[in-house]
Formats: sequence, structure tokens, C-alpha cells
Amino acid sequence: MQNSGTQLRESSNQKVHPQPMEEAANQNPEAIEALVSRIFMNISALKSAYIQLQAAHTPYDPDKIQAADKLVISELRNLSELKHFYRENNPKPVCISPQDSRLAAEIQEQQSLLKTYEVMVKKFQSEIQNKDSEIHHLEQQIQEANQKRVKLEKNLKLRGMSSKESDGNASGNGQSTVELSPELFKSAVEAASKAIHDFSKPLINMMKAAGWDLDAAANSIEPDTTFAKRAHKKYAFESYICQKMFIGFQDETFSVEPATEMAPAENSFQQYLAMREMDPLDAVGQSPDSTFGKFCQNKYLTLVHQKMEASFFGNLDQRNYIAGGGHPRTAFYQAFLKLAKAIWLLHRLAHSFEPSVKIFQVKRDAEFSEVHMESVVKNFIVDDSGDQKPKVALMVMPGFWMGGSIIQAQVYLTGIKVSE
Repeated sequence: MQNSGTQLRESSNQKVHPQPMEEAANQNPEAIEALVSRIFMNISALKSAYIQLQAAHTPYDPDKIQAADKLVISELRNLSELKHFYRENNPKPVCISPQDSRLAAEIQEQQSLLKTYEVMVKKFQSEIQNKDSEIHHLEQQIQEANQKRVKLEKNLKLRGMSSKESDGNASGNGQSTVELSPELFKSAVEAASKAIHDFSKPLINMMKAAGWDLDAAANSIEPDTTFAKRAHKKYAFESYICQKMFIGFQDETFSVEPATEMAPAENSFQQYLAMREMDPLDAVGQSPDSTFGKFCQNKYLTLVHQKMEASFFGNLDQRNYIAGGGHPRTAFYQAFLKLAKAIWLLHRLAHSFEPSVKIFQVKRDAEFSEVHMESVVKNFIVDDSGDQKPKVALMVMPGFWMGGSIIQAQVYLTGIKVSE
């Protein structure tokens, strides 16, 4: 092979510069052929490593990707070493034969391919970093989902406890299962609204019996309120009851020191279940110092002030008895206990949800919104004598935010007429 190469150069009349023996040996076609074979083998190995890198992405496997990435880098390093070996041991000849030109072009092609692989490796490394970020984000989502799952399991546990109680009741007295649900809360809101309306009747009757001026009393609650009909002044007293009874509703303890310490949601729903079918007078009679008993005492003293009490009964004996921790069996106090129970049950349910139901109130002179409010007067028409829209005169019942839904506040409006 060496003699044929020499003859070829001599037949082409090409001048050969003297070179060291080692360099001349390195330019042996057999050595060059071996070097090219190694390059081809290395390129094939690089292609194989690249295919492995692609396969590791479908499905996505971080461990396989990392191993394939190391293999690609190793093959690229081998190619780089072959390149440096060739350049160090084979100085560029002055004259290049056509065969050498083809070899140089082939090497140039492989170098271009090598650069392509380097770019692709960088691209894959960038994709790996992006996948790592996605994995971190998914891990955070999994953690949040686990936290939500724990809360849901807790609620399901509460429902299971209530179902067991109800199943026991069903075998004894035919009661159905009670489940914590938005529908249950909405029914409790309706019951609380009815309880306020019902208690306003004995309250007004007591005022009449004591010789109160009901017009003056209604005006003192919300001064300068214009009522479309005289009978609508009853809403002023319902508004007064509402304002007093819902003070502290957003507080989990309803501003009352709890008798026992438990998880708020679990404690709330269990108290609701325990009180739901009980007579409120029996409840305070059995446990006068219970959380419900303290709630009744505090709310009665807030709702019925001293002057009102004295005018109703001629003394403060009942008030003093309640302030001392007692629960009288008078008709008026029993009527109040029904109201207190309805508000208490609504509060217990509101704080049984995760997150708890939020209360919202509507201030006087707020513009009427059909989204957040409902008029207690159903057949009203807008008074066209002025340009202003109907506004809130009284809030008779607050509204509630329950998850993504709204339970409208009940209001009495000014600037309306009642159709006959």
C-alpha cells in the first residue's frame, strides 16, 4: 500500500516535502483508513445514543434520559479526541491528492454532523430542565390535592357519622339520613328567616300590651324610613331582631366560650345533629351552662334591653334570672328559644363546611342589586316620581357566600310602590 501510494504521487509529478518518519507513517493510507473506520463506528454509536435519548422521552423517563445523555456526551468526546489526534499527527500537506480531497470532504461532513448533534444535545438538555420544572410543579399540585383529599375525607367521615346516627334513629322513629350539603344549609336559612318573622309577632304584641307607640318604635330602629304601606313597619322590628341575633355570626364560637374543645368543623356539625330534633327548652334545661345555653342567655340580654323588659313585665326579675345562668319557662322566653335555636343551627351548619360559609350584610341606602338581594315585598313596582333606583331601607335577613354560590340577602326597599 505504501509503495503504490508513492508511485501515485510520483506519476502525478507532485513534489513531496520531506517529513519526519513518524508523520510519514501516520499518513499511511492504512492508518487513515483505520481512523476513518473508527470515526464511522463512533458516528454509529452516537446515532444509537441519540435514538436512546429520543426513546427515553416517550414515555418520559428521567433516569433513562440522564443515562442516554451521558452516552451521547461520551461519544461526542470520543469524536473530539479523534479529531485532535488526526490534526496533531497529520499536518496539512502542501499538495492534496483527489483521494485526500474526498477524505477531507468526508471528514468535514462528519464534523458538520457532529455540530448538529451538539446542538440537539443542548436542546434535549433544555427540554430536560423544562421537564424537571414541570415535575416540580406537578409535585406541588399533588401535595395540594392530598391536602384537599384529607379535608374531603374529614367531611365524608362527618357524613358517615351523621348517617350512622340517622340510621339508628330510622330504626327507632323513622327519621331519614341527614347529610351536610348546600341544600341543607339553604333550608336552615329559610328556617332562620321564618323564626325571625315568628318571634316578631309576640314581641310586637308585648309592645302593644305595654302601651308602646309602634310608629315611634319603628322609626327609632331606622329613622326617616318611608314605608309603602303601614303594615310594612313590621319589617323594622324584624330588622331589629336580625341585627341583634347575627352579631358575631362569622366567629366560629359565635362570641360564646365553647363548652368543649374539638375540631371546629366536626364539633359544629355534631352540635347541629344533636340539637336538630331537640326541644330548645329541654336542651337548656338539661345543660344550662352548655354552649347553646350560654348563647341563649347572651342573645336574650342583647335583644331585650332593660327598658323593654321593665315595660313588658313591670320588673327585671326574669332578666336577672337569665343573667344569673337560669332559663325561665315563661311563654315569652320559650318563644325566644325557638328563634335562638334556628339561628344557632344555621351558625353550626355554616361552620361545618370547608371553607366555612361567609355572611354578608347590606347597608342602608345601598342600591338594590337583584344578584345579591331579594325584596321582602314581592309585588312592588318602581316609583316613577323620581329618577333614583330603589335603595335599601332595611335588611331583614343577611346573605351568605357558600362556595361559588350566593344566598341573597332579604331587604325592604324605598322608592317603590305596591301594586294592588
